[in-house]
Amino acid sequence: MKRIDLYIMRQLGLSLLAVTVGLAALVWLTQSLRFIELVLDRGLSIWVFLELTGLLLPSFFGVILPITTFVVTLFTYVRLASDRELVVMRAAGLSQWQLSRPALLVAMGAMGVCFLLNLWITPASHQAFREWQFEIRNQMAGLLLQEGVFSSVGEELTVYARDRDASGTLSGILVHDSRERGAPVTILAESGRIISTPQGPRVTLFNGQRQQVERVVQPDGTSTLRLTVLTFQENSLDLARANRSEGQRFRNAQERTLGELLYPEEGVSVRDRGRFLAEAHQRLTGPLTAVTFALLALAVALSGQFRRFGGGINLFIGSLLMVALLAVGLSIGNLAARQTALIPLIWLHALLPGFASAWVISGLPGLPDQLRGFAR
Repeated sequence: MKRIDLYIMRQLGLSLLAVTVGLAALVWLTQSLRFIELVLDRGLSIWVFLELTGLLLPSFFGVILPITTFVVTLFTYVRLASDRELVVMRAAGLSQWQLSRPALLVAMGAMGVCFLLNLWITPASHQAFREWQFEIRNQMAGLLLQEGVFSSVGEELTVYARDRDASGTLSGILVHDSRERGAPVTILAESGRIISTPQGPRVTLFNGQRQQVERVVQPDGTSTLRLTVLTFQENSLDLARANRSEGQRFRNAQERTLGELLYPEEGVSVRDRGRFLAEAHQRLTGPLTAVTFALLALAVALSGQFRRFGGGINLFIGSLLMVALLAVGLSIGNLAARQTALIPLIWLHALLPGFASAWVISGLPGLPDQLRGFAR
């Protein structure tokens, strides 16, 4: 029995490792394309790009591992059935649960890895990713201005410099600043230098002109636009996207620990509290789906009569059930984030298919013989 377990577990483990790594690499490749423009616009190196997008890998593994556990379990057992190895094992006296034991052990190992990812590694890596991304877009942007390129620092500040020498001195500068609502500012300067401060990058401009358009209310109650022009010899401009009054960056649900999700700090809106609570329960139930999906695959692969060329039917049925479960889980997660009363559905989705699959593997106990024969 031990040799049979090791034989099946070796096939499951190697396949699970290969499929999980391959699928995670594919997802990483597709998702990392979103950040190529960010890196190229800021003039960052390829190593910064790899390190930045590499921080997303733990979240990919946490989502993919339960799915690949199902895929590997289903394909492995369908292949064993097609090669009649399961027939030989059953003839040797092995029950359905004895045949299922290797897959359940592998699934429990995957569940442990998912718990480690969801509760510790993924929040830390996502927080590091968000902080690095925020710094690139809002702090480092001012230090990495490229000559001859209109560089956007956020959505409200655009900077252009005609030339930039080796010492960092800029010449031919144009700045359009719309951070002050209703009063956009355009600045032209002959030269300038960028300096880094604790509040973010700043640029000191020399020999320029500041033009501001603002709306002025007349004594008769009407409003008109007024252009104000100011000539200066030296002026300083804050290139940080966020105003100092905006405080610290708000951390989303994915980068918070489980304790912070269940017990958020004061000042968090009711809507965000619902998202945090739903995220916490999804982190706790996500790893359980590794065992649930493995049980589903076993129920599909081990149930029914042997068919010499019937493996494709089992694969089709299992894939269809899996897609339906993923779609239902995604819908439940979105609904629970908006309405916390639906959070128990997250647990129901994670556990109920597993119990139903275990009932099928056990031979449908309690079901009348007529219905049992029809179900098989």
